[in-house]
Amino acid sequence: MSQMKVNRLRPVVGAFMAVAALTAVLTGCEKGGDAASAGGAAKSSSPAAGATAEPAGSVATGASAGASAGASAGGSKGKPSAVATATATPPVAAGSASACADKPPTPDDYDPDEFALFRVEELPADTGKVNLVIQHGAWGCPDKDTDGAPFVVSGEDSRWALDQAAYVTAVTPITDSTENRRIGVQELIDWVDAHPDSGLVFRYETGDDGAIHRLEQVFTP
Repeated sequence: MSQMKVNRLRPVVGAFMAVAALTAVLTGCEKGGDAASAGGAAKSSSPAAGATAEPAGSVATGASAGASAGASAGGSKGKPSAVATATATPPVAAGSASACADKPPTPDDYDPDEFALFRVEELPADTGKVNLVIQHGAWGCPDKDTDGAPFVVSGEDSRWALDQAAYVTAVTPITDSTENRRIGVQELIDWVDAHPDSGLVFRYETGDDGAIHRLEQVFTP
């Protein structure tokens, strides 16, 4: 009787052992999978070979920033940056070889703010203006024996109205000073009438009516 009980228990014990073995195998597989996943995550979070890792929240150093910029520049086949290659062009000095006139200038070369005054023509008194007979021009090339550049005129007379109440200043030879002094319009007319075709250079500004309302003589040595 006892022998029969032993024989009946053997299959049960074997089944329990098989289940325990299968459970151990499954547990080992799960642990192995978790370890593999953790290892893959660790590898993906580590910096690539040859790359420089920057700490979180830090500012890239000059070396790392330069390396990034160099890599970007190396990957592009375009022309160098205009900012890097552009050079500042100094302004051309008045009277220099590339700016001065050595012959009568064309309208495109006229100085936009200055002209040479030759004569004055009266207009009817009710207009409140007189006509200035002028010639447009440009500053010429200075001679080595002179202190300043000449004003080279076009050779063609033009007429421009001057308001009788205009603000006018003058220097030598109209006055006895090399600094501008205010004079009246009539004083200017009288001097020009007494010295026609002098060709003194003046800087001018016009008003809303198109007439000259400001006239300042330019001192020329």
